[in-house]
Amino acid sequence: MSHAALSVSAAGIQFQNPLLLAAGTAGYGRELDGVLNLDALGGLVTKAVSVEPRSGAPAPRVAEFEGGMINAVGLANPGMEEVASKHLPWLEANLRRARVLVNVVASRVEDFSTVIARLDDSPAVSGYELNVSCPNVKAGGVEFGADARTLSEVVTRSRASTRKPIFVKLSPTLSAIAVSAKTAADAGADGISVVNTLPGLVIDVETRKPALGFGTGGVSGSGLLPVGVLATHKVASAVAIPVIGVGGINTATDIVQYLIAGASLVAIGTAAMQQPRLPEKLVADLARWCERHDVASLADVRGTLKWER
Repeated sequence: MSHAALSVSAAGIQFQNPLLLAAGTAGYGRELDGVLNLDALGGLVTKAVSVEPRSGAPAPRVAEFEGGMINAVGLANPGMEEVASKHLPWLEANLRRARVLVNVVASRVEDFSTVIARLDDSPAVSGYELNVSCPNVKAGGVEFGADARTLSEVVTRSRASTRKPIFVKLSPTLSAIAVSAKTAADAGADGISVVNTLPGLVIDVETRKPALGFGTGGVSGSGLLPVGVLATHKVASAVAIPVIGVGGINTATDIVQYLIAGASLVAIGTAAMQQPRLPEKLVADLARWCERHDVASLADVRGTLKWER
């Protein structure tokens, strides 16, 4: 199977293959220049963008453990003005085939649409990914995605600020993730990303202190794969919009698991940080897998889980 046959159309965007770099792992693209060929991938989801610059969490922000990685970056970013003036022009000038989704974070409901409105003129931006796992400061720190009315308002306001596709990224801790996905879809979301990191704590047994400066953090890596695949299956079964499967991808068959569960696209994070050349290799490996299994199009694999109980 040629790489060309890996192309995917999702939410009105044409991706040359289904593999994206997950938010927070690719910076704003420039950081990976010379490290890997971004144009060999389907695209990238940028690091978070908020209205104002954020200094983020105290160091150390990342720690590895046997099953993966834990991080507490605190959504550190230079703010929408710098992203608009410095980072998006670089992406526009340097990417030819890879698509760009901007990850948007907020402290208040209205901040999501403010960021989108500021960045929307850039030709570099194909769409947005709303991180509704961050806390709503006005609501006492409850996650935007955890309250149906708030989630609906976030998506509705964001939808009014752009004609470009909006993906909503949901947390694996949501008690009814399919219901949240349906809420987002009904409010105008064009796609769903699942999952975000799982909350966790890693302790340095010598100092008896947390391994991270912030204390707790988000767990990612191989162990998250079954969590992401299950969430993808639940969400893809509940909504008719495309799903981006995220979490624990290390191999081409991990990608295939997500596709079978119903994902249109996948995003790789932790493994790409540990092995920057891995994403390009996975695209080639996926093409070979499809060739071996006589798969002419990824649509022939998507959502084909044989669930017999």
